[in-house]
Amino acid sequence: MKVVIPVAGVGTRLRPHTYSMPKPLLHVAGRPIVAHLLDPVVKLNPEEVIFVTGFRGPQIERYVRENFTFKAKFVRQDELLGLGYALNLAIANLDHGELLVVLGDTIVDCDLSKFVAAGDYVLGVRKVEDPRRFGIADIKDGRVTRLEEKPAEPTSDMAIIGLYYFRDLAQLKDALDTHIRSGKKTRGEIQFTDALQHMIQQGISFVPYEVDGWYDCGKRETLLSTNKHLVATIDQRPEKPGVVVVPPVYIHPDSIVESSVIGPNVSISAGSEVRRSIIRNSIIGANTTVENMVLTDSLVGHDANLLGTVQTVNVGDSSEISGE
Repeated sequence: MKVVIPVAGVGTRLRPHTYSMPKPLLHVAGRPIVAHLLDPVVKLNPEEVIFVTGFRGPQIERYVRENFTFKAKFVRQDELLGLGYALNLAIANLDHGELLVVLGDTIVDCDLSKFVAAGDYVLGVRKVEDPRRFGIADIKDGRVTRLEEKPAEPTSDMAIIGLYYFRDLAQLKDALDTHIRSGKKTRGEIQFTDALQHMIQQGISFVPYEVDGWYDCGKRETLLSTNKHLVATIDQRPEKPGVVVVPPVYIHPDSIVESSVIGPNVSISAGSEVRRSIIRNSIIGANTTVENMVLTDSLVGHDANLLGTVQTVNVGDSSEISGE
């Protein structure tokens, strides 16, 4: 099986953090987003993982090659023309075989071995409150009957969550090629949803698979919410003299925390130092110093220095804030 992970987006909603780092390398629960994505993929023992990269793509390639041993390929997407265009680039030199597609901006709580065993063509879905924000799937008798991208008047509350399986990618390749040659765009982009709808119209039957959890990493608020969920799943009960820990939290073993109150819903990455501070519902990046601070609902990048009494911050890499 081959796996495609598109990670070419610029991540504008997460600036200033994405000025210096691609979104998949931002930390949540002490690790890069892409590491959480790859954990279940690795268990499938894929033949190859194909990353579609763009903005700061070499940083993603370096991280993957340094931390994972699977065969990896990196395809550059120079034009951000939509997911359909990105996937067409990824499979351009493939003809047949199993394919799993995992989008790079969300973390899915799902046993992928069960997902790929659910049918020949499988579509990950999740019930949502406002389906107008998502691609949606109409479902009848255990089959997907129709797909639509961000409809103004949704006919279903089942959102497409960015997880797809194809027993043989040949049909997908034909659909993407036909869709791109047609010149059709939705909201200015070549939408993957439109190509999948073409497959359905050609008689391909997709099985809907409702995942247990679907966690967005697209903006500060949702990244903090995802961090809250993930730290709650980590079996860590750190005990540090002079530190009050309010679970759930994740404190990397290679960090230093002294005379502080940490938690709930806090992650502190490797190499960081926290002293005389109170931190709640926040993410602290790697190699960052926090002293004499009270932080709530904050997202702090790598290599930053925070000294003072600021309450809420959204601070990118290599920044400095001082209240002294």
